[in-house]
Amino acid sequence: MSLFLETERLVLRSFTGADADHLIALDNDPDVVRFITGGRSTSPETIRTRTLPRLLHDYPCWGHRGYWAAEERISGLFLGWFEFRPLDDASAAVVELGYRLNKAAWGRGYATEGARALIDKGFVELGVETVTANTMTVNTRSRRVMEKSGLTFERSFTGDYPDAIPGSEHGEVEYRLTRADWERQQA
Repeated sequence: MSLFLETERLVLRSFTGADADHLIALDNDPDVVRFITGGRSTSPETIRTRTLPRLLHDYPCWGHRGYWAAEERISGLFLGWFEFRPLDDASAAVVELGYRLNKAAWGRGYATEGARALIDKGFVELGVETVTANTMTVNTRSRRVMEKSGLTFERSFTGDYPDAIPGSEHGEVEYRLTRADWERQQA
């Protein structure tokens, strides 16, 4: 296990092949994937052949990954994952923030705690200039995490998605935090 970051209550570590069962359970909870697949499950084969390899990808600009398994620090219980990855493999200037946590972790502040820690590490240690995040317009919980993490609303947009899901007719939103804005927040 490669530890990436620790907070008061969380450990963020590198994924391994042994995490497949955790990911299968996470992506087979209709509530967890409501705003991603409309609640449709992801097959174990897809998790093993597509999802897990994406989570194991090392970004050349950093020499490490951009997706992190999240565990409770005390119990070691798998909670889900955080994304903090460069949009361009060759540059850490702009990263995307994301998170997917199991229902037991909802409403406990874990998403905000992990997001804030990643943002701080990104600006202090990783050469990040801009953090961006997006979600469906109707995903109010995720939007609130973005706001509590210091990101501000940037724009609304619509995509051309072949498999529309409930709520997609309202489009998506993008939130953003620049290094300069983050520094102002720290003062």
